[in-house]
Amino acid sequence: MKMLMRSLRPAASSDKAASAPAPARRKLPDGRWHPAEFVFWLLPVVAFLALPDYLILGSQILITGLFALSLDLILGYAGIVSLGHAAFFGLGAYTAGLLAAHGWGEPLSGLMAAAAMAGVAGWLCSFLVVRGGDLTRLMVTLGIGLMLFEAANKAAFLTGGVDGLSGVAMDRLLGMFEFDLFGKTAYLYSLAVTFVLFLLLRRLTQSPFGLSLRGIREGGRRMPALGTDVPRRLRTVFALSAAIAGIAGALLAQTTQFVGMDVLGFPRSAELLVMLVLGGAGRLYGALAGAALFMIAQDVLAGINPVYWQFWIGLLLVVMVLFAKGGVMGAVDMARVRLAARTGQQPEGGAK
Repeated sequence: MKMLMRSLRPAASSDKAASAPAPARRKLPDGRWHPAEFVFWLLPVVAFLALPDYLILGSQILITGLFALSLDLILGYAGIVSLGHAAFFGLGAYTAGLLAAHGWGEPLSGLMAAAAMAGVAGWLCSFLVVRGGDLTRLMVTLGIGLMLFEAANKAAFLTGGVDGLSGVAMDRLLGMFEFDLFGKTAYLYSLAVTFVLFLLLRRLTQSPFGLSLRGIREGGRRMPALGTDVPRRLRTVFALSAAIAGIAGALLAQTTQFVGMDVLGFPRSAELLVMLVLGGAGRLYGALAGAALFMIAQDVLAGINPVYWQFWIGLLLVVMVLFAKGGVMGAVDMARVRLAARTGQQPEGGAK
């Protein structure tokens, strides 16, 4: 557990490892886009054109990436560990699904309703979550997730129980684009929503509010001396994270037109932590890269061996924790610093 938690602390481990060959000071974020970021966001566009048979998987990756961003906001930036983040994902999924099943199938308003419902629930839960330390937060969030799961199971007349919520009929997106069986509309819809929310989070994490979250993560006891209301900021970011998780859940419900009990399950929360370990916590691109790596590996390995694919995922996780501190983004930073050391150049701050 200590090793896993250490791998989820972005600054202490990955920065030291990356700066070993040639010490480099991390600059304050300036909001500029690096060329690698443009390349990163061109990849899903290329995938849409080059891989038309994998658009459904692609939309699942984008939705999971958005879900991972929501957890990274509280874990990677504010230092709030959670084992029950699927509670807000599932709450958003059921909100959008129930609205569509009862005649309100307009996608964008469904997203907003899901965000509002999950955000309010996150704000109420935040009063319990931010009170304790890491272990307390783990147990509280786990308990919240388990309670919501059982509540949804008991309310089978509303949620469908173990059979799931069916009859989710979506209207055309913007009144023009119908959700088709090939997943084209679902893919572009998921990509657009994920990109817009990424821009929001990128701006937020580079703002004074985002920098204060990093300060709380690194030295929460010292931040009140600077006039920071630590509990209030943690409650705010937790509610925002829950709202984004709710939007991700609503996207899943709208694009698949089905909501199963697994959206509230503990495995979904646990897999989210694995994705952050693989990609690198405290880096927005790390959340997206970790989600893509996990989902693609899961699809490929399950196709090879549907029974034992989790063994290889576990092996990949162990290798990342032991040999790639900071996940994929940490490995990229190390490669950049070593390359800069060989060429005699000073490396710039990496993309967040």
